[in-house]
Amino acid sequence: MPELPEVETTRRGIEPHIVGKRIKALHVRQPKLRWPVPDAIHQAEGKKLQAVERRGKYLLFRFSSGTIIAHLGMSGSMRIIAKGEPPMFHDHVDMECSDGTTLRYCDPRRFGAWLWTTDDPLQHALIEKLGPEPLTDAFNVDYLLEKAKGRKSAVKTFIMDSHVVVGVGNIYANEALFMAGIHPKRAAGRVSEARYEKLVQAIKTVLAASIEMGGTTLRDFVGGDGKPGYFKQTLRVYGRAGQPCLTCKAPLTEIRLGQRSTVFCKLCQT
Repeated sequence: MPELPEVETTRRGIEPHIVGKRIKALHVRQPKLRWPVPDAIHQAEGKKLQAVERRGKYLLFRFSSGTIIAHLGMSGSMRIIAKGEPPMFHDHVDMECSDGTTLRYCDPRRFGAWLWTTDDPLQHALIEKLGPEPLTDAFNVDYLLEKAKGRKSAVKTFIMDSHVVVGVGNIYANEALFMAGIHPKRAAGRVSEARYEKLVQAIKTVLAASIEMGGTTLRDFVGGDGKPGYFKQTLRVYGRAGQPCLTCKAPLTEIRLGQRSTVFCKLCQT
């Protein structure tokens, strides 16, 4: 599933090609996504796209008359296509600009979304209860300590909760916990302030690095330019079960935690 770095990479990739341009037409070839694409979305036609923003894993296409809220789902991608490029079977939505520039949305599993709102999109039911953005000052050790009080759930599950903080998907949770030296099964309420200080910084570091490198290459993800991300080349623990820890050389351990693959070092993470 595309995570925050992949979505931000997509946003940065498509933004310079379409912002400031007038939308000629929205071609919805398959309206049956995770939620039906509403007819009201065509209110964007004829309007100038003012901005492409991101909140969590949602992309917000802002117009004077409203906002398109889009989500990539499990396997979705967006890219700028060449003029006249015919759609393939899984290409469900095209946003065609008046100059011919076209943003194409592909979603083989159809778990993504294209929605429309005329209200403040940040107050939309899908967005309003999301936790802070991890790369902002709002995500800090004091905030995380307060949210963790009394929590018995595993710290890895805790930081992957989008109501606590957005964008810390499975890969990035594995990597950040390794960088901070924290065992993924440790109870969130039993992590010290000093360790949370390290974890906050690790989360910021790993997400920022992934964004700069274009996201993490998985089976389905490609960036807004159609190219894969390359952060996978730098992963320290995720996908390396049984291989030597890059710090102590002990074999890395893999367990299932919250139905997700969790890889860690028994010696470096306590």
